[in-house]
Amino acid sequence: MAAESHYIFVYGTLLKDVDNNMSKFLAMYSEIVAIGYLQGKLYRVSSFPGAVVSESEADKVYGSLFRVYDFDIVFEALDAYEGVDNNSPEPNLYERSIVPIYLEDGAVVEAWVYFYNHSVEHLEQIVSGDFLKNDGY
Repeated sequence: MAAESHYIFVYGTLLKDVDNNMSKFLAMYSEIVAIGYLQGKLYRVSSFPGAVVSESEADKVYGSLFRVYDFDIVFEALDAYEGVDNNSPEPNLYERSIVPIYLEDGAVVEAWVYFYNHSVEHLEQIVSGDFLKNDGY
C-alpha cells in the first residue's frame, strides 16, 4: 500500500450533505471526485458513525472520495475533530490509515480514512453501510 495519498474518503459527518462546520471546512480545502465504498462495517457510535475494517468483501461502507488541496491544514483540523492525538496516552477515538477505495466506475484508489479505534461490541451496526440512509443519520 502507498505511504501517501492525495485523497481522503469520508463516510459520516464530513460528507457534503451533512450540515456542519467541518464538512464545510473540508469542502473549502478539497474537491469531491467520486462516490465509492471501502471494505468494512459501519457502527453508530453516538450522533456520528465509526467504520472498522472487515475481512468480508460483502461488508461495505459507502461514502465520498475527496482530493485534498492542502494536507497540512486539513489533517491538523480533521485530526482534532476526529480525536486523533499521537501524543495522548489514551487510545485515540479514531485512527487514520490508507486503504483501497472502490469507486462506482470500477477504479480503485488508495485514500486516507478515519477508522473507529475502540470496541464495537456494544454498538449498533448501520447495516446498509450508508450513514445518510434512514438507519444512519
